Amino acid sequence: MARMAQGLISATGKQIALKDIDPGETRGMSQQETEKRLPAMQARLGELHNLLYGAAHQSLLIVLQGLDTAGKDGSVKHLMQGLNPVGCDIASFKEPTPEELAHDFLWRIHKRTPALGWVTIFNRSHYEDVLIVRVHELVPRAMWEERYGQINDFERRLVESGTIIVKFYLHISKKEQRERLLEREREPAKAWKLNVSDWKERERWKDYRAAYEDAIRRCGTKDAPWYIVPADKKWYRNYVLTQTLIERLEPYAKAWSAELAERGKQTLEEIRAYHASEAPEEPE
Repeated sequence: MARMAQGLISATGKQIALKDIDPGETRGMSQQETEKRLPAMQARLGELHNLLYGAAHQSLLIVLQGLDTAGKDGSVKHLMQGLNPVGCDIASFKEPTPEELAHDFLWRIHKRTPALGWVTIFNRSHYEDVLIVRVHELVPRAMWEERYGQINDFERRLVESGTIIVKFYLHISKKEQRERLLEREREPAKAWKLNVSDWKERERWKDYRAAYEDAIRRCGTKDAPWYIVPADKKWYRNYVLTQTLIERLEPYAKAWSAELAERGKQTLEEIRAYHASEAPEEPE
């Protein structure tokens, strides 16, 4: 595991213990400090997205995973404040439909992956098939065990086709989850988000933690790493998400800018040639 500058952990195939990672970590940063920095960071993320969209040589897949109330919906909302809605797609994967169950588990995932130039955010993802499927024993162990390798093959093919993959695990504490569930109960406007299963799933906390640890260890690769985001503090979570995406996209910016500058130059030359050869316009 490599500790990033902002306190993030990037897991690349090594054993981790989530219980040893503080979900409330902020690396000494204050909410005031991060909120002061965020506008400029979001502006830069938007610039990078526009370059990605214009050059259309790569795409970006953002995977958001986490336990109930970890902040997946809030993270989507935050990221969309920096990304351009033009060239961005959001896919939420819930319980599979009968049609989806009639295909292999990656069928519904693959058709939602981003085209070149686009950004797609997965709110839950193909990892549910080694998480909830495993915890609730929805398929035999031998079947979900095979899926780690299938996921790695799938992600490797995406990377080879030009997709930049950034996978976030929103790391929340059991105490904070309880507070967020109770807060929803106290606020009628948020009650629609509640389900009795949210409380029942807490009984399987250790099972989910083990499942996530295996998914991160077995599917964290150099080209498609997992980033464990301390998520007890929403403001710090938002800062880490934005900073990480900037760090992943920034190495491509120079090439994208050069590509677009060259295209612009060629277009202007064509326009000038047209103007030089066109006949004078007749009066209206």
